Amino acid sequence: MAYDRRTFTAGLAGLTFFATFPRAAGAQQVERSSLRLGVANKAHLYYLPLTLAERRGHFKDYGLTITTSDFEGGGQSLEALLAGSVDVVTGAYEHTLHTQAKGQDIRAVIELGRFPGVVLAVRKDRPFKSHADLKGMKIGVTAPGSSSHFFVLYLMAKAGLAPADATFVGVGGGPAAVDAMTAGDIDAISNLDPVITRLQQDGAIRIVTDSRFPRVNYEIFGGTNPAAVLYAKQEFIAANPNTMQALVNCLLQDVEVDRDGDDGRNRQHRSNRLLPRRSRNLRRSSESESARLLQDRHNHAPRNEQCAEYARDVRSRSEEREDRPAKDLRRSLHSARDCLVR
Repeated sequence: MAYDRRTFTAGLAGLTFFATFPRAAGAQQVERSSLRLGVANKAHLYYLPLTLAERRGHFKDYGLTITTSDFEGGGQSLEALLAGSVDVVTGAYEHTLHTQAKGQDIRAVIELGRFPGVVLAVRKDRPFKSHADLKGMKIGVTAPGSSSHFFVLYLMAKAGLAPADATFVGVGGGPAAVDAMTAGDIDAISNLDPVITRLQQDGAIRIVTDSRFPRVNYEIFGGTNPAAVLYAKQEFIAANPNTMQALVNCLLQDVEVDRDGDDGRNRQHRSNRLLPRRSRNLRRSSESESARLLQDRHNHAPRNEQCAEYARDVRSRSEEREDRPAKDLRRSLHSARDCLVR
């Protein structure tokens, strides 16, 4: 199935399902106080809002008891949802697209990040000039059918390769993934932080595609690409609107930190009607900047030794455009990277 920016934009329209975000004290009674939540490799920074909501007690504030099942890959989380062993999932947005294409009404209700954060890297001693060089490689992904797997398949397709041109191995998203790469069991790895940061610190990899940066997402996807989302079956959403609203409220408090520095525990949330306008403004600004930077790179053809400085400059300008909540969340992400798997 082909995905373009229009497909993603149409799908994201479903994320505005919840119009308002009342404070916990005034929230309506939830239909279900106990929920089973599926997640894949919860230690990934991809799911930081979920971890923060748990540790800060936001679920308890809204009268929710969450039982979390941590799977090795996003495909397993999705299978658990379809089988009825979990009620909701925090996972990759593309899973909702795949299930919709198969006639299964799975919908996302809140987006937890604007960039996937998946990184493709090869062994440091492995020659690599383009994604066409992935042919014949043994590539480690968190699990077959996961977002890290889809990411590589998409890059291979753009390079004219078929899925069968490489071998995929499920290595998880923790110490086993680090061990597989350092031991030489795989030629390349598609994974997320903190695994990627750990491998970088060990000097074991060379990054070839890094979707943690806005510039790279525009080059690959033509725009922003949703990261993790909270998704569920539409029938469950319709039957439990107050419960789903409470879940969204809990996660939103850690996605958008208050401008005044409050941790968001007892604030009156703004209407979600403001979010599409803000997104359009950010998109226009990002598109203009991205086009200019790409043209500069084409005109000046920076050499390899200039690329590091170029990347730092792009990231700096991107952070300058972000509002304070986004910067605060980025600081939290960098702080969390210190807690790397050992």
